[in-house]
Amino acid sequence: MTDFGIGGEDRTETLTLPLMSLREVVMFPRSIVPLFVGREASIKAIESAIADHGKEILLVAQREPEMEKPGQEDLFEVGTVSKVLQLLRLPDGTIKVLFEGMHRAYWAPESPQAFDDEQDFPKAVVSPIADSDYAGAEAEALMRACHEALDEYSKINKKLAQETLLAITSITFPGKLADAIMPHLKVDYRKKQEVLELQDAIVRLEKVYELLQGEIAITSMEKRIKNRVKNQMERNQKEYYLNEQIKAINKEMGRDDDPQEELNEIEQLLKAKDMPDDARDKALRELKKLRAMPASSAEYTVIRNYVDWIIELPWNKVRETSIDIENARSILDADHFGLEKPKERILEYLAVQKLATKLKGPILCLVGPPGVGKTSLAKSIARATNREFVRLSLGGVRDEAEIRGHRRTYVGALPGKIIQSLKRVEFNNPLFCLDEIDKMSTDFRGDPSAALLEVLDPEQNNTFNDHYLDLDYDLSQVFFITTANSLHSIPLPLQDRMEIIQLPGYLETEKKKIGREFLLPKQVEQHGIKDANIQLSDNALMDIIRHYTREAGVRNLEREIASICRKTAMRIVEADDLDKTVVVSRQNLGNFLGVKRHRHGERENQPQIGVTTGLAWTQLGGELLVVETAIMPGAGKVSTTGKLGDVMTESAQAALSYIRSRSGMFGLKPDFHKEIDIHVHVPEGATPKDGPSAGITLCTSIVSALLSIPVRNDVAMTGEITLRGRVLPIGGLREKLLAAHRGLINTVIIPKDNEKDLKEVPADILRGLTIVPVEHVDEVLPLALMADHDKIYSHGDGCIALTQSLRLDSIADGEAHTTPQ
Repeated sequence: MTDFGIGGEDRTETLTLPLMSLREVVMFPRSIVPLFVGREASIKAIESAIADHGKEILLVAQREPEMEKPGQEDLFEVGTVSKVLQLLRLPDGTIKVLFEGMHRAYWAPESPQAFDDEQDFPKAVVSPIADSDYAGAEAEALMRACHEALDEYSKINKKLAQETLLAITSITFPGKLADAIMPHLKVDYRKKQEVLELQDAIVRLEKVYELLQGEIAITSMEKRIKNRVKNQMERNQKEYYLNEQIKAINKEMGRDDDPQEELNEIEQLLKAKDMPDDARDKALRELKKLRAMPASSAEYTVIRNYVDWIIELPWNKVRETSIDIENARSILDADHFGLEKPKERILEYLAVQKLATKLKGPILCLVGPPGVGKTSLAKSIARATNREFVRLSLGGVRDEAEIRGHRRTYVGALPGKIIQSLKRVEFNNPLFCLDEIDKMSTDFRGDPSAALLEVLDPEQNNTFNDHYLDLDYDLSQVFFITTANSLHSIPLPLQDRMEIIQLPGYLETEKKKIGREFLLPKQVEQHGIKDANIQLSDNALMDIIRHYTREAGVRNLEREIASICRKTAMRIVEADDLDKTVVVSRQNLGNFLGVKRHRHGERENQPQIGVTTGLAWTQLGGELLVVETAIMPGAGKVSTTGKLGDVMTESAQAALSYIRSRSGMFGLKPDFHKEIDIHVHVPEGATPKDGPSAGITLCTSIVSALLSIPVRNDVAMTGEITLRGRVLPIGGLREKLLAAHRGLINTVIIPKDNEKDLKEVPADILRGLTIVPVEHVDEVLPLALMADHDKIYSHGDGCIALTQSLRLDSIADGEAHTTPQ
């Protein structure tokens, strides 16, 4: 071995040595490393070094360890001249060699053909790199830091022997210290090569110190991880051992609550249950997780609950439905009076279902005012179709999770109300009543009405996906019925998915029949009295409907009948006579229910000028609408009062414009409106009123006041007016005719286009009324005013009629024009 001394980069003395490439190993000076050598070129290079070069050889690391025969460019530029200390040949043809690093060196191939395949091994011209070790304060401080770090490293890395540590700490030169530390660090060979190539001893030792600190941090973390894993494994082994002991004890004592045995039973249930394959596969996967975790784990309970939900749902279990149209009709008729359209639609569905092999469940929306029997009708439909009845109230629901459920990541997560209800009824084809669908709201938790879009769409609900289950569930066989009081708060996309069936309010005749045949027997039974204990006359029942209730349904009517039954029960108990009969008539009704609470409009006692009876529709039924017009001297001002809406105010303006356009026919001055003020008023000013159907009523009232001709008090009218005097159709004719019948009206004027709607009006109401269809206001005025056609249409010379002039004079003197003529 040549001694190069200590100095700078003295490369004047070169020599030629065999070259052996190393895979992921970097040889450092003054280190002794054993290596297993198997490549033929490497073995021949070692043999050449022993035979011809005084056991010296150049060891250079490969850039890519995968290369079997690396070239010059595949090797690093700096290597280590080493000496072969020992060589041991192994039976498999490889050799074990003990090398000792001597010094760094640059190298170059001996010849351009050094790495050719014809060569047994490469030879290199080696230029040694002299060490630049020196002493000083900076070197001393850096060496002390490295000694302390190495001491800390040895405490966490037990592979570093104490003798090796003492030998390293005895080194007094920074470069040699760096070379001694590096072989003991578990860093990547590329980082070791970087250190090998550094010539400045201080820079090299700083790099080694940096790597040493990184290894201390990584080794400490590795130790913590190993300890944690070890503790976890010991705990798992302990739990496993204890569980096995528990299983053995349970088996010896004949107990059946072995968790694994229970999971086996669940697996058998899953395989035997009639359910979709994807649901079964997912449940079996979750069951496999259960087997791998202890029963005391929190996750165990979550997964177990999920599997239980999948098992208990009625995936393909349906209830046999016997369809008998006549029986269904009798059930619907027995439970509800009237409601012919909803009943007809239900019977149509049943008939189609009986003929068709598979029919998607319909989605019906029953819309009507409170108390008309929407929910009870749904119950009757369930009974008529032999389905389980499920009711879900959506009033006030503002969380989308109520419909679709919560995801399993949340603590206490559950499926939505739809899946929960199906589990409760145990069948997959119930009648599902979504009550008060118009009362849902929305907030930051989502929009439940949007979640219902999938539920109530027959084309989509066969793959309804609940967030908790995360599986497609078939809702296509469910018969959905929704109820609402109005449609304006239901989103249009949701309305589009439902068949809307309007349930109008009950007529007085229907309420009377319901009260007599349904409500009175029900309350008599609930109050513990007999039918013979109470006699409620028809007139008293009608007075209860008219003067003690004001509703579209019959809930308040039932409450009032219940109040009469309670007072009847009190009188029976006070008399101590169980056979006592209490008679309730119109005369003594106040003793049971107190003073009358409501009044319905009745016709005027006698004909009056400017006072016309119209007809109005409300959710509670029809009402008489009295319109009053007063004419006063003025400058053409027109005012409307009575809390009229925009549409009704515009109807009054249209009526006045029509009259002005026909002023000559009425015998009025062309500019008559400039000499007078017209005031139109509709009584009950606290009640809002709107709609176009009072058009001809307003026109008749104004014409009556202008011509001083009284309006017949037994005539009522309804219809929209145009500027040309045409009468357009209106809605709510059935309720309006009922109001006319109740108000003792004899003649009702209706639009010609509404004549077809008379088929829906009960015959007993039409029997007492004379219905006159009209197309133009010219047909209305002769019927309503107490004057013949010629008197009304007095084609004068354009001046105000004589009677009008006199009436204006009397108005000027302070006389009221509404005095009966």
